[in-house]
Parts: sequence; structure tokens; C-alpha cells
Amino acid sequence: MQLLKDNINLDFMGKRKFALALSLTLIVISIAAIVMRGLNLGIDFTGGTLVEVGYSESVELVSVRQALESSGYGDSIVQYFGTAKDVLIRLPVLDSDDDKAKLSNNVLEALEVTGKPEMRRVEFVGPQVGDELRDKGGLAMLYALIGILIYVALRFEWRFSLGSVAALIHDVIIVVGFFAITQVEFDLTVLAALLAVIGYSLNDTIVVFDRIRENFRRLRKETSKGVINTSINQTLSRTLMTSLTTLLVLMALFQFGGEVIHSFSIALIVGVLVGTYSSIYVASSSLLALNVSKEDLMQEVVENPNEDGSQV
Repeated sequence: MQLLKDNINLDFMGKRKFALALSLTLIVISIAAIVMRGLNLGIDFTGGTLVEVGYSESVELVSVRQALESSGYGDSIVQYFGTAKDVLIRLPVLDSDDDKAKLSNNVLEALEVTGKPEMRRVEFVGPQVGDELRDKGGLAMLYALIGILIYVALRFEWRFSLGSVAALIHDVIIVVGFFAITQVEFDLTVLAALLAVIGYSLNDTIVVFDRIRENFRRLRKETSKGVINTSINQTLSRTLMTSLTTLLVLMALFQFGGEVIHSFSIALIVGVLVGTYSSIYVASSSLLALNVSKEDLMQEVVENPNEDGSQV
């Protein structure tokens, strides 16, 4: 069953100025949120200790926080981990190595007033390790964008590569801005999701670019705006079907995957929505802004005379 009719003809490029204003607004809001509020970095980046405990019955987070504060762990972050019986505690970096070794026992003893907690796991990440993970994650994203710039320039034309990278930067800034606004924890899984968003958005953009290049060579009497509009309309059904099926899976992960991949699934949901939008209104619109025309994509005809002077 087709999602859209074959003869659909929406004027996407006619709304490109409105889309540009919307994109600029979202980018400004995102950057402002990142600068002013910052990200709620997880233990992967900040360093510290993560303690997971389980109870036989539901427990109130307020009582857990009070128990930790009375034992000298007032800076800890306490939250449920899936159910009201599972509690996740994040503690800042401790100065003493001796405290690190005794930390799990001290936390367990402090929580005895809230019931009978069972220690599930303890993870410690040093501050130097956290800084290294953050720096290498940022470099991985930068290298990915550079590689994409080179790949698209070689496969299409250099102005196509600028449009695709502009769309990817647009997507990353808005997704990171979403995390800054909502203060959802930003950890290594979110960084992995950002790299996945880059790949997803690029794939969608390449499909549209392929059709644009094909139509520039086929629809020679059409204007650049008309060619791009036609190409987007022709690939729209495929784009929406891919996005909707992907979102269904991500919604299931968000609902049933548990707290471990909660941030991961949120990042991908926002990324798929923004990536679908950017492949149409950022990447494609940039081709008009850069004055890409059919002359730029026409294959050169090379004349090879034979020995008798005839040409093939």
C-alpha cells in the first residue's frame, strides 16, 4: 500500500524561506540553551561512582536522598531505574582512594534505614577517563562530518557536499540543544545515538540527491526549483515510510527498553524527526542557495575520432 499518491506535487521549495527562519530559530535556541544551561553530563563524561540498588518493595526517592545526606553523600543524584523498586545513585568523584573501595558498603549501610536494599552493581569512572571519552567522542563526530564532506563531494558535486554537511550540523545542534533544554542525561549512549543520527540523515539526503541529479539530466527544460521540488515529491513516500517505521521501533525501545537506553532512544527519536526535515528543507534548499543547475551535472561528451576520421 502506498503512503502517498504518485502524482503528489507539493511546493516544498516555495516554503524554503519559512523553513530557513524556523531552522535558524531552533539553532539559536539550541546554542543558547547549551551555553546558558549546559548539558546534564552522565558519569561517563564527568567521572564518579554509579551505584544500583534493589528493594523488595517500592521505595520513595525522598527517603533515599535523606538517608544519603545524613551519611555525608548530599551531592548524590538519585533516580528510579526502571521501577520504583530499583534505584540508581550517582556520586561525584571522591578524593580518597580508600573511600572508593569502601563506598559501596558505606552507601548500603546508609540505605538500611529505608528498607533492605540489595547491591546490584557499582561502577567507577575517573575524571581523566571521563575527559578522554568526551574528547574522543567529539573528535569521532568531527571526523565523521569530514569524511561525509569528502564522500559527497566525490560522488556528486562539491556544493552537494556543503548542503549535506550543513544538514548534519543542523541536526546535531538541535538534538544536543534538546538535551540542554530538557536536561535529560547526556552519556555515551547519546553520543552513539548522535553518530547514528548522522548516518540516518545522510542516507535520507543521499536518496534525495540521487533523484535530484537524475532529474537535472532528464528534465532539461525545468527550472532548478522545479527539478528539486519534483525530486522531493518523488522520494517523499519512501522518506516518510522509512521515518515512520524507524520511529515505531524507537518508540518501542523508549517504552519497553528500560532506563539503560532511555536517553539513547530519545536522541534517536528527535534525530529522526529533525533529520527527515533537514533532508528536505536544509540539504535540498542549500542547492538553490548555491545556484546548482543542470549544467553542473551534465556529463561531458568526449569525442574520440577513429582512424578514418569518423566519431563514436
